[in-house]
Amino acid sequence: MPSMVKMTFTLDDLTVERLRRTAARLAKPQSYVVREAVREYEARSTKLSDEERARMVAIIDRMVQESPTRAPSKVDDELQGIRAARRRSAHRRALAEAAPSQRRAAPSGRRRR
Repeated sequence: MPSMVKMTFTLDDLTVERLRRTAARLAKPQSYVVREAVREYEARSTKLSDEERARMVAIIDRMVQESPTRAPSKVDDELQGIRAARRRSAHRRALAEAAPSQRRAAPSGRRRR
């Protein structure tokens, strides 16, 4: 069984009555009912509500209906540039992680006179 932490909450009378009624009906401790309620609420909270889903679908529908602002070849060129930059960055990072002792010290930019 996972470790338990004792906590104190302040609940309104109606919520307390619902908690007691549910615990009695299930023949389970009130703490069990609270744990299950929190578990189910957390699982639901990660999903979009109907309003959020409708709003996002409407945005996508508007985007699909709009005319493109650039030619497909321009978009392809930009994506190719982004991918190339990411590959260069990943390559530099891999080199730096593979041989940290072989890195050259950056010049300080100052000259002694």
